[in-house]
Amino acid sequence: MRLNPCELEIDLFCKGVAIDGDLPRGLLRTRAGLGSGLELVLPGAPPLKKDVWVNAPVTEPFVRDTPFLFRGQDILDRRTGEAYAATIPPEPPWYARPTSSGKLMRQVGVMQGTYLGIYVGVSCTFWRQGLECRFCTTGLNEDVQSRKSVEDVVETALAAKEESGVTFVHLNTGYQGGAAARIVAPFVEALKRHVGVLVGVQIAPEAPKFEFDALIDAGADHFSFCFEYMDPEVFRRLCPGKEQAMGQEAFFRALEHCQGRMPKGACSGEIIAGNEPIERTLEAIDWITSLGAFPTVCVFRPLAGSAMADEPPPRYEDMRRVMKHMWERCRDRSVPIGLAPNIEVSLVCQPTDAAYLADGTLGDRWYMWKLGLLRRLARPVFRRRMRPQPA
Repeated sequence: MRLNPCELEIDLFCKGVAIDGDLPRGLLRTRAGLGSGLELVLPGAPPLKKDVWVNAPVTEPFVRDTPFLFRGQDILDRRTGEAYAATIPPEPPWYARPTSSGKLMRQVGVMQGTYLGIYVGVSCTFWRQGLECRFCTTGLNEDVQSRKSVEDVVETALAAKEESGVTFVHLNTGYQGGAAARIVAPFVEALKRHVGVLVGVQIAPEAPKFEFDALIDAGADHFSFCFEYMDPEVFRRLCPGKEQAMGQEAFFRALEHCQGRMPKGACSGEIIAGNEPIERTLEAIDWITSLGAFPTVCVFRPLAGSAMADEPPPRYEDMRRVMKHMWERCRDRSVPIGLAPNIEVSLVCQPTDAAYLADGTLGDRWYMWKLGLLRRLARPVFRRRMRPQPA
């Protein structure tokens, strides 16, 4: 049976894609490594007509067995003979330009869909202690020499906004021994003051809650908290540094605190699907949406160079079930998803992508209508938040 765009996205996450011929742009491995694959845009299909962005695994060992072959502007499914249109977005011209300090902008930030992702701070402390998360490759991609100045980030974000239409900049760090919020704060302030974009922050709950309050006051529009797994034993085993330094509960309390201070849907809980029992992943989605936050669900990718490089990827059928559940819980809790302009994420299946998995019930149609109305009503709010702010 022919896959819809979201189903194809999920299957590509689970199986990767082989390349036939040369690519018009290179592959970049940055941040935690999830963006190490091939950026693709899958054109929308009725009834949603929403394009889907996906960063498809290419270099990982499990891709050797993929049934998918990218050739020209099509993805061929060699199991069924179905061909799916897909385009590679052009590499931004500003990637090759240096900042005033001489650092190439592609070394400062990278497009992962339509948003700009930037790792700030020094290499994650857990990597220096041998306590890194077992699925991660941040320590192989970001080191002390890659630290970016506020000026580097502002110049890169301005170029991305002006030339690529970026509306959202996502800042993240590895574990910084209690200093993460203080490291991120000047970048948040500068982006809001000099660039005028929505700013997301992804840091570990290393310090007291008032440091998150300070970031909110500085203008942070979004927080994401990577507690990764709902099962406490899986969390301990696969996230040893997080377990020893903070514990799983710290992530739960931080998400509760920040979502409680911000508009509904302004925060997310980030989890990985495929390493713990599916029922625990569904439980995580239930809990995140009960707070009024939205779930960011990563399909487990056995990254080359990580401690889990030889683990098998999850089954498509299981991941489709997870993503459908994500849509249904966002619907049931009336979580406002997809309101901000021009934010497409290629690293995960977004809740708005998962609308393709909806059964088309009256509840689904009502939720989609309500989201459309909220999107129109929210336009002036986002326009205001995306203006450069005075000090």
